[in-house]
Amino acid sequence: MNRSQPTPRRIAVIGGGIAGLAAAHRLVELHPGCEIALFESRSRLGGALWTKHEEGFQVEQGVDNFITTLPWGLDLCRRLGLEDQLVQTNPDYRRTYVVRRGRLHKLPDGFLMMAPVRMWPLAFTPILSPLGKLRCCLEYFLPSCKAEDDESVASFVRRRLGREAYQRLVEPLVSAVYAADLERLSIEATLPRFREMERRYGSLIRAMRKQASVRRKGEEQSGARFSMFVTLRGGLSSLVDAIAARLPDGAVRLGTPVERLQRYGDGWRLWYSADAHLGLGGRGKAKRCPGTAGASPSALPPATHLEYEDFDAVILATPSYVTAELLRPHDAELAEDLASITHSGTAVVSLAFRREQIAHPLDGMGIVTPAAEHSAILACSISSRKYAHRAPEGKVLLRVFVGGQRRPELAEMEAKQLRPLVLGELAGLLGIEGPPVYSNIARWPNAMPQYHVGHKVLVARILASVAGLPNIELCGNAYNGVGIPDCIHGGWQAAERITFCFPSSANA
Repeated sequence: MNRSQPTPRRIAVIGGGIAGLAAAHRLVELHPGCEIALFESRSRLGGALWTKHEEGFQVEQGVDNFITTLPWGLDLCRRLGLEDQLVQTNPDYRRTYVVRRGRLHKLPDGFLMMAPVRMWPLAFTPILSPLGKLRCCLEYFLPSCKAEDDESVASFVRRRLGREAYQRLVEPLVSAVYAADLERLSIEATLPRFREMERRYGSLIRAMRKQASVRRKGEEQSGARFSMFVTLRGGLSSLVDAIAARLPDGAVRLGTPVERLQRYGDGWRLWYSADAHLGLGGRGKAKRCPGTAGASPSALPPATHLEYEDFDAVILATPSYVTAELLRPHDAELAEDLASITHSGTAVVSLAFRREQIAHPLDGMGIVTPAAEHSAILACSISSRKYAHRAPEGKVLLRVFVGGQRRPELAEMEAKQLRPLVLGELAGLLGIEGPPVYSNIARWPNAMPQYHVGHKVLVARILASVAGLPNIELCGNAYNGVGIPDCIHGGWQAAERITFCFPSSANA
């Protein structure tokens, strides 16, 4: 007697940023027999991972590296055979500058985000006044707060290190990462290890010194293989390309915004633009919806030319505000929680110069600017010092970040106004003469989720609500970390939870 083969499970991943790509790749690893469709509204994959190669420069339009203290970025590169393409930051330039009164000063050696490992560099820095230094050092003797309640980064740092250390050191360093209002940014959701240091050791300084000693012993025994940050020699788009190459033929649907999710049996029906590029190698099951005439508004999406496909499960790797609207018909309270996660926008202004145009020695790889300076610049990465392969010999590539919660209007300012504004400030800081030999502006509207105080409780509530919807999972930078490794990990977890629900025989 002939037995028919079981129908392969069909899983849709909506959103082709690094979280969605990681989820799709993990699905292929776990269950190669699954039929996967990856829907992306843009004409390219990768989201904030986007590399341009122009005029001899390698210009990252968004994110330009990832941290190695979290394992998932390195793990994915190994799985994709990219480990030999990883590039470390240049050890000769691993220092940061902080702007004070329009001049650059080196960040005190050993000051890591919001606490010093070494006290002497802090004692001699011109960034802080004598009273500011004294208040910072008193942190060692302050009692710890035992309360479990969340608090803002600004409140936490002022409480531990004082107002001046917050304004002149911590605020610019953290703002450069999160583009956030630190008066609202959650310490528990963004930098929980510092809150844990206070609880465990009673002092950040005491904790940093203890952990530095342990870390040095570990490195002496094993040898640190990678710097804290790494990138790929071909640019971060090469990571995107490597994942896409591992997906089944025709799985990727570019330029295909999903308009609506509809419950259909035990699975989901996806409605998307009829202009979509179908590519399931002839196995697609798209059906045309010719229009909405005669149909109730709740029965069909508002567009007039849509197609639909049915899937057993869906992974939503879209921004939380997009996810909110897709899930609103199924759980209005969940949608409100998702929509309550606000986002900030930034612009990245890339400028290149001949080395002789810049008077500054450029003996570091980054600049951060405190809000107290009232500058247009959030931060500046000296990209070709950080990674030498990003500019031709004799040229310097700078990437300047503007906007965020501090100056949101700059993220949308027209290029003819923004470029000279940024160039004027850089010229004063670095002693630049003459126009750039290359320039580029990349805009990222509503790209950075804001983890406000209470974010972890909010995310727990969101995930509990999602668990009440069958065969739906979420991932992305709005929930448990904004960095590349966090997004990869979230995508993997979503894929594992989805496939765990299916009998293994159905996926073979």
